[in-house]
Amino acid sequence: MQFSSTLLESAVGEFAKLPGIGKKTALRLVLHLLKTDAGNVQGFGEALIRMRQEIKFCQRCHNVSDGDICSICANSLRKQELICVVESLREVIAIESTQQYSGTYHVLGGIISPLDGVGPDQLNIETLVNRVKKEHTHELIFALNPNIQGDTTIYYIQKKLQDLPVRVTTIARGIAFGGELEYADEMTLARSITNRLPVESYRTGDESAV
Repeated sequence: MQFSSTLLESAVGEFAKLPGIGKKTALRLVLHLLKTDAGNVQGFGEALIRMRQEIKFCQRCHNVSDGDICSICANSLRKQELICVVESLREVIAIESTQQYSGTYHVLGGIISPLDGVGPDQLNIETLVNRVKKEHTHELIFALNPNIQGDTTIYYIQKKLQDLPVRVTTIARGIAFGGELEYADEMTLARSITNRLPVESYRTGDESAV
């Protein structure tokens, strides 16, 4: 792909670094911005810069936030004694879009995956355990992707919590095993949240993996 402008080429190259964006799509986006009012383009750029520089992570649940505590944790109408454990922000957004869940979240920042070099110490597991102890949590709902890594993570955390009086459940397997929670349709995800199951009747992973 030949460019008559190094500025254009540089912009296309930056857009092409985004996941799922190829050079042709990147070029279409850049050409669109060239035709857009300069003020709007400036606002677009400033919003991205401000987001990257000023965004924080909730000190309680590790969700993204504008302040020290996210809007979900700060909402007095949410069931604070109910925690949904997820892998990342994407799952929080997916579950919130169902409008079927009224508790809080805990973002692990990943799942246990020895093959990828991700162990328990690299995730927000200890803060979850401490949170359950201090806040007298009634129920912990695991909403991790239904695969071996997700099952391993659930089993590890459940063992850490076995001496605590907290109910441990997981979303029902309306989500296919091996599927990605992020891509589930809202109806399936809502049904999975509503029909959650005790972990004992759900776990299929190898318990010796951790």
